[in-house]
Amino acid sequence: MKKIFTIPFMVLILLTNVSALADADTLLPGPKDNGELYSQEHNQQEYCMAMNIYHEARGDNLAGKYAVADVVLNRVQDTRYPNTICEVVMEGPVKESWKTKQDPNLPDDQRVYNPVRNRCQFSWWCDGRDDTPYNLDRWRESQEIAYMIITYGNYRGIAEGATHYHATYVNPSWNRRMQHVGRIGEHLFFRSN
Repeated sequence: MKKIFTIPFMVLILLTNVSALADADTLLPGPKDNGELYSQEHNQQEYCMAMNIYHEARGDNLAGKYAVADVVLNRVQDTRYPNTICEVVMEGPVKESWKTKQDPNLPDDQRVYNPVRNRCQFSWWCDGRDDTPYNLDRWRESQEIAYMIITYGNYRGIAEGATHYHATYVNPSWNRRMQHVGRIGEHLFFRSN
């Protein structure tokens, strides 16, 4: 039997505005230029989480954005997946760039590896498109959500242990081998049986 999430009315009211939870400019560490609350260099794990929220759920409702972030954290805690947020987000096969591959004398630390197109856990990471966040309002919101769920555990558990999700408009074959947890926003959530 499929289960649809029910979120208490008060939680929905709280989810309507991250800015109401805290003044992000004073709360979040790091640089404040170019719309960024922190940088990849200073807050790598938060940055990876924010990139995943932005690319996977920027058009979704706030609960959906938190649920996408919750799945990443569920994977970090699951022994079947990598141990850090960035490793989870960037998980997938890689191949060496043709530019560095042609130099047999190049040291390993100077070789460049790229994700294999359309073979990653999170499709945006290896779709071959530019990953620069161009919608600065959504990017800032993604950074706020990443910080709040990682630092304070805001809405942690909203995806009820799900380790997978997909958009409502697709039907991948892997979902038939998993337990359907429910729908939040524009995504369906699943966990292993």
